[in-house]
Amino acid sequence: MKTQFITLIFALFATISFAQSTSETPRQNIPTDSAVAYRLFSTQNMYTFIKLDTRNGQMWQVQWSTKGSQYRFETTLSDVPLVNKDEEKNDRFFLYPTTNIYNFILLDQVDGRTWQVQWGKEGERAVIRIY
Repeated sequence: MKTQFITLIFALFATISFAQSTSETPRQNIPTDSAVAYRLFSTQNMYTFIKLDTRNGQMWQVQWSTKGSQYRFETTLSDVPLVNKDEEKNDRFFLYPTTNIYNFILLDQVDGRTWQVQWGKEGERAVIRIY
């Protein structure tokens, strides 16, 4: 009886120690350096990043590939500055991932304005102000 109890306890501890979380969280490898003009934000697609001009909120979708140059590109998500030139400063804008693979929230860290940023195929890309 004592051996069975010890075996059961050992089995429970072994099960708990090998348990893994199944929740998916977007990966973010954001550097901690400050005062940078541009940042790359990873998406849940291993080939796609969003390049953000942290001074004015302009963004580009960047895709890399090992298959050839026809699969590598940088395309505009938003080429309209979200602040006037005299209001630009490094690290003003920041992207936050959502649980949706194609969407991020863009935050103006100075005045709190927010936008929904959607990357994807041509025609599916959008930057929409959230009021």
